[in-house]
Amino acid sequence: MVGIDEAGRGPLAGPVAVAAVAATSNKKQVTRNKQSPNLKFKNSKLFKNIKDSKKLSAKQREEWTEIIKNNFECKVAMVGAETIDRIGINRAIKLAIARVLRKILCDITSATAPTISHLVLLDGLLHAPKRYNQKTIIKGDEKIPLISAASIIAKVARDKKMMCFHKNNSEYCFDRHKGYGTKLHYKMIKKNGISPIHRKTYLKKIVAKLK
Repeated sequence: MVGIDEAGRGPLAGPVAVAAVAATSNKKQVTRNKQSPNLKFKNSKLFKNIKDSKKLSAKQREEWTEIIKNNFECKVAMVGAETIDRIGINRAIKLAIARVLRKILCDITSATAPTISHLVLLDGLLHAPKRYNQKTIIKGDEKIPLISAASIIAKVARDKKMMCFHKNNSEYCFDRHKGYGTKLHYKMIKKNGISPIHRKTYLKKIVAKLK
């Protein structure tokens, strides 16, 4: 089974990140036509008390990340601001989902093609390419431990990316708001203008004033 979630749909700057966390199901095979798939997996006890990343502190997310990476396969795919501006956030997330699934399934299987034995669990309104056996679960990041784990991996990976951006663009204070639309961030944009990692389609009014 593979849990999928994203981080960074709403920020004004930086990439959107999609993470995948894979676990071995306790059941040998999960069929496409089964309405209530078996969601039990090996080492599931390690996820006791896990929560959606938004309900954890930065320190707690780091602690969970260590547990997840030490015991499960996990991958992250990111799509940057330029692509988000060009194709839109929803298509950018779909692109990242396709990329991260290719990455993780190449690692956990001998063949790159998905098989019926792989069940992809996605949060909210997310969808994988049609060829995958998948199930989308509303509030999955709160209900399904594998999706919660993916939400944590995605958030931590994206935050680290924003910290890297901060080193070269410290005037925007990305270390403090991670690209989200806080008062501080808007203040820094008005002071310093638009950077290459800003999503111009999210800042149309400000971009228009700068022309």
